[in-house]
Amino acid sequence: MTTDDTYKTVSAPGEGIYKEKGSKFLAFAVHVESEEDVKAFLAAKRKEFYDARHHCYAYILGEQGLVFRANDDGEPSGTGGRPIHGQLLSVGVTNTLVLVVRYFGGVLLGASGLANAYKAAARDALEAATIEERTIDDHYRVRFEWPQMNDVMRILKDNGLAPKEQLYDERCEIVFSVRKSMSERVKKAFENLRTVEIEMK
Repeated sequence: MTTDDTYKTVSAPGEGIYKEKGSKFLAFAVHVESEEDVKAFLAAKRKEFYDARHHCYAYILGEQGLVFRANDDGEPSGTGGRPIHGQLLSVGVTNTLVLVVRYFGGVLLGASGLANAYKAAARDALEAATIEERTIDDHYRVRFEWPQMNDVMRILKDNGLAPKEQLYDERCEIVFSVRKSMSERVKKAFENLRTVEIEMK
């Protein structure tokens, strides 16, 4: 799911379609950040495709991909959500939801036929989506006095970092993000500056 301090996710949604013996499987792959995002997307699609027989889905959440769920929505156990989840694992993405909406065509597909259909539809949607690699970041707040501005900015510049938030008052504050593999080194560099305070957000 992750390599050191990076992970892959869907950054732009994809759609897919698979047809088998009259049944139609419409698939949607989207980026999600939370279970609330999942619920909102599913609710919207259930409303849009209110006349569909099944809405099977799977999702994986978290930079480490530790939160996941697969739902068969009334299909025989393991024939809907699990094949979709398998495609998420195969592509290696997290913070991603794939929903497959099925319109029944009147002919029973059997357990293996169903599983293959959901798998194919999910794969189609993921192949149509834009997938990007992102870094796992730590977020810090640095507080310092005006005379130390150059030293603080030099550490940021030397490590290719840019402030995300800045406050310049009697005591200055900068918020920045750094990828996990560089985090400890950058933190130590700031700790070596006298009277500079650094804390993780």
